[in-house]
Order: sequence, then structure tokens, then C-alpha cells
Amino acid sequence: MSQRKRSKGAAFSQGDDGDDDFSVSQTQTHSQVQRNLQRRSRDEVNRKVSELVQFLLVKDQKKIPIKRVDILKKVIREYKDVYSEIVNQAGRTLQQVFGLQLVEIDTKHHVYILTSNLPRVEGENLRRDNQTAKLGLLTIILSFIFMKGNSAKDSAVWEFLRRLRVQPGEKHEVFGDVKKLVTEEFVRQKYLEITPIPLTDPPEFSFQWGPRAAKETSKKDMLKFVAKIQQKEPSFWTSQYNEATANP
Repeated sequence: MSQRKRSKGAAFSQGDDGDDDFSVSQTQTHSQVQRNLQRRSRDEVNRKVSELVQFLLVKDQKKIPIKRVDILKKVIREYKDVYSEIVNQAGRTLQQVFGLQLVEIDTKHHVYILTSNLPRVEGENLRRDNQTAKLGLLTIILSFIFMKGNSAKDSAVWEFLRRLRVQPGEKHEVFGDVKKLVTEEFVRQKYLEITPIPLTDPPEFSFQWGPRAAKETSKKDMLKFVAKIQQKEPSFWTSQYNEATANP
């Protein structure tokens, strides 16, 4: 198994899934994928990568084997011409940020699982229950707050989560009540602090890191997380880079 721990995204071939509309050409070369990428918006590709990471984390939370055809139908869809690049980027994010690897367990039918290592944020409350998806959600929120200057309005946080297909006003299949998880559980565990913004009508709130987050992770790690997602050097964000290196 150790020889197949890396994502097989670039090697996925046509057939076997029983759905030609969502098949991937086995003759698609690296140069063809790169040409296809040039016709795609980088922001849209990054959005697909984020959606795939979320999709895989949800599947892992339920310990459901992941089928290639489901990835294509539910996430990749019209972006199948750059499928291998999206899968490879998502695989790197899962491995480098969340300590997870995409492993092919059935090469004929293209079935995968995520194997777990220790996540970067080593919170005992989350790690003890092996709640990988919640840990991923927390990491995403903490990084967003840091990149916004260590404080983010509640409306900005909810809109950010919506772009990742996590709807705050709806019951999520893994997270349940997302607003309750974020505003009550993460706050109770001291990962987040939420304070009212004075003189706002209707009331608005500000999100900051809580004391547990400051102890269990770092701004440097959060900047590395964002840089890997965006495929940029951490120094691209001058203000955040200076802050993170001054207070690692």
C-alpha cells in the first residue's frame, strides 16, 4: 500500500465507471492538461480544488470509500479536462495541510480512501474524536481570519464558507448546524473568540483567534496553508508574511 499513497489523479483512465459523460481520457498528456489550464480561470480552478478538498474530508468523516465517478459527477463536472491537475492539487493540500493521503484501494474500479496522519493543528479535543472534517473547517476559518488582518466580520466568514459549499443556514451532513459549531463549540473550546461590533444595526460581530488556537497552531503555519492552496510563496502577502515571521 505504501507504494500507492500518492494521488493517482494524472493516471485516471477512461472506462470502468460505466458513465461515459464523466470519463477521463487515458491519452490526456501533461502538456494537454497545461494547455487546458490556460483556458481556465485560475480562481475557478482554485475553487474546484477547495470544493474537492471539502468533498473528500466529508467522505472521510463518514469513512465512505471514494469513487472516481462520484468525484467527477459531484465536484469536477465541466472541468474534467483539467481533472488531473485539480485532483493533484487537492491531494497536495490534504497531505501537506491535513496530514491525509489519497490511496487507491481498487485499481479496476478506481476506489479511494483517505489515510490519516496527525493534522497540523494538534487540538486534543478534535484529535481525540478523530474529527478530521471539523479540524479542516477550523483550520480554514483560522487562516481566513489571519489573512483578513486577525479579525473578520461574521458576514465575511459566512460568505467565505458558502463559497466552500458549507451553508451556515442549513444542516450539513457532517457538521450538523454549522453556525452552532462555529459560534458555540469552537468558541467554547477557545479556538475562536466572537465579539460584538459597537454601533452596528443590525448587530454585527467580529471573529478572532481564541487562546487555544494561538497555543496549538501559528500564524506561520496558517500562511503556509494559504500559500499551498493558492500555489504562491508565503512572501507574496507582504504584511502577513512579516507578521508571521516576526511572531511564528
